Amino acid sequence: MSRSTQTTATATWGHGRRRQVLVEALLREIVKGAIRPGEHLVTQELARRYGGSHTPVREALIMLAGMGLVDFAPNRGAIVRRITAREVREICQVRQALECEAVRLACGRIPAEDLDAVRAELLALIDVEEVRWVDCVTEARELDSRLHDLIATGSGNTFLMNELDRLSILFRTFRDMAWIHSETRKDYHRLDAEAREHLAVVEALRTGDRRAAVSAMAQHIAAGSDYWSRALPDEAPTEHD
Repeated sequence: MSRSTQTTATATWGHGRRRQVLVEALLREIVKGAIRPGEHLVTQELARRYGGSHTPVREALIMLAGMGLVDFAPNRGAIVRRITAREVREICQVRQALECEAVRLACGRIPAEDLDAVRAELLALIDVEEVRWVDCVTEARELDSRLHDLIATGSGNTFLMNELDRLSILFRTFRDMAWIHSETRKDYHRLDAEAREHLAVVEALRTGDRRAAVSAMAQHIAAGSDYWSRALPDEAPTEHD
């Protein structure tokens, strides 16, 4: 690779990374209610707030629009949409379709040693003593991401992998906000339940039972939908109400 090509590739990666950081930051604030429904997201203000040029900010807003979290209005720019429990359920319906297809395709394709490693970590999260709950949350998040990425990669379908990767920012933001919601209430029951749901998926994959793997994944996504909905911030009136 020539020096000029390498420089271009590095710049492209850096630009893409800035855009992703912006998407993640804005997503977190929208989901937790720090940025309210009806609020206008002005490119210039966001560029000053987060640093950098207008281009990655505009691209981040376009990505958020593609996820259904902001609307573009003529002469008014990007406007934050209200996230309702119904929309969370609809998001999870899309996720279920994608994740279930991924696990169906991945069955029999994921190395046994990878599944065994995940299984051992999941077993360590089940029936954890209450005094260790707080310490296990980060581990549970990381394991959740690793398992779903393992399944997406194992599907062997590039387009499916890319779509799951694109939406993973949205899914994991809801997941993380739901965890924060639980932590503020010192309610860690989801920790054990999610580990058991993941374990059911892994066990089915280890035995090559495609039908059981798809069923376990569907149940896991459905449980997550209820959990995410309960973590939505209380509705506040928009500037148009």
